[in-house]
Amino acid sequence: MCYKYCKNYPPGCECLCSSSLIGSVFIRSRSLQEQEQQLRTSSLPAIPNPFPELCSPASSPVLSPGSLPPGEPSAEIYIVKIFSEDGMGKVVEIPADMTAKDLCQFLVYKSHCVDDNTWALVEHHPLLGLERCLEDHELVVHVQASMNSESRFLFRKNYAKYEFFRNPLTFFPEHMVAWCQETNHTIPQSQLLQNFLATSSCPEIQGHLYMKEVGRKSWKKVYMFLRRSGLYCSTKGTSKEPRHLQLLADLEDSNIFTVITGKKHHGAPTDFGFCIKPNKGRGEMKELRMLCAEDEQSRTCWMTAFRLFKYGIILYQNYKIPQQQKTLLSHFSTPVRSVSENSLVAMDFSGNIGRVIENPLEAQSAAMEEGYAWRFTKPSNVFSAVIHMTQLWFHGRITREESHRIIHQQGQVDGLFLLRVSQSNPKAFVLTLCHHQKIKHFQILPCEDDGQVFFSLDDGTTKFTDLIQLVEFYQLNRGVLPCKLKHPCTVVAL
Repeated sequence: MCYKYCKNYPPGCECLCSSSLIGSVFIRSRSLQEQEQQLRTSSLPAIPNPFPELCSPASSPVLSPGSLPPGEPSAEIYIVKIFSEDGMGKVVEIPADMTAKDLCQFLVYKSHCVDDNTWALVEHHPLLGLERCLEDHELVVHVQASMNSESRFLFRKNYAKYEFFRNPLTFFPEHMVAWCQETNHTIPQSQLLQNFLATSSCPEIQGHLYMKEVGRKSWKKVYMFLRRSGLYCSTKGTSKEPRHLQLLADLEDSNIFTVITGKKHHGAPTDFGFCIKPNKGRGEMKELRMLCAEDEQSRTCWMTAFRLFKYGIILYQNYKIPQQQKTLLSHFSTPVRSVSENSLVAMDFSGNIGRVIENPLEAQSAAMEEGYAWRFTKPSNVFSAVIHMTQLWFHGRITREESHRIIHQQGQVDGLFLLRVSQSNPKAFVLTLCHHQKIKHFQILPCEDDGQVFFSLDDGTTKFTDLIQLVEFYQLNRGVLPCKLKHPCTVVAL
């Protein structure tokens, strides 16, 4: 009897990237369009008039932008250059009202990527060593107008963009969150995000940070408070009295950036630096407020709270709109493929037609039998040795430091992973995995059984004929790993 595991959808269905849908960049329902109109106003392009003789005056065959209602942005087209992580650039023409989310969706379809709502547009300043992910609602043209000539946009994955909505407790340690008026009363963890989003409440982030003194190379450790009104430091210990607080940055007129070369460019005391940069500044060092946290969790807490205080409910709307789109798409007549674990069912293909195995004991027996069959399958050695090179999670011969950089850039969420060739053993591979904002490495060693080569990361207890089987197994089973493999580190060329 032959068993296999397959997706829970009927034969002949098509996914979103089918030819019938490629031609449309944006798939929205009417209700979702109304929700997005609340976030921004859209402009009307210049529309050729098919009946100029009916116009008054007759010499105006095109509706010009000047004829639009007051307050509407013009329909002018702008040139934007986007770079992928391999350094290659792509020039695109965009309207003035195109948001970062819309541009990412456009690049996803043009590059034939999977649209899983984890792509981001990154504002990168190489000379300053700073970068940040644009919010979905930000207008790309407005951001580009504030950038210097050496700055650029990058297109990459960012799995952590809205992770704090899913796991808020891991982003906001209890000792760093407090009320402004009642310093000894902490916010209930169950109401954490509600207090950040509600304008009537006033939570704050507090703790020690290293701050680079203006005009100097030295760093000073001070006690700081982040509130809706701005970032403050205490001039007297940990005092919160108004006369002891000094305003360092206004959230409305600033953006927060990750410092990617803190020790090299700025002499930072730790690797967990971030920076508050004025929107209208020229990017000079004296305009930057350079800060440094003790660890990654603290830095993430400060930066996430900055975004919540500045944008509030708009961030939640940005997070919910793709989910609502997915819910509406599920009602289409054409089923949409799902990659979740819940869509996997056991099936028996031993007869003329396949049947779903509903008995749990029979399904478990089928899984064991198929795993046993896999173990003794003898595929082509050449094929099994190179098939993993076609996978997006395989990054070839990169260094340990390079794997850390990629993990950091793509979000540091639980289950973020990549595979690479081992530097110490050319015949082995390394699984690089992120768990609790820490990066861990697991060596995958080849082992021989009955003349056939297998791969294993638990000293031969579990064996796989190729790396794809290994990854698929640990996507469904944690095994010896601290968590399942969830998010592959993906690098796509534009």
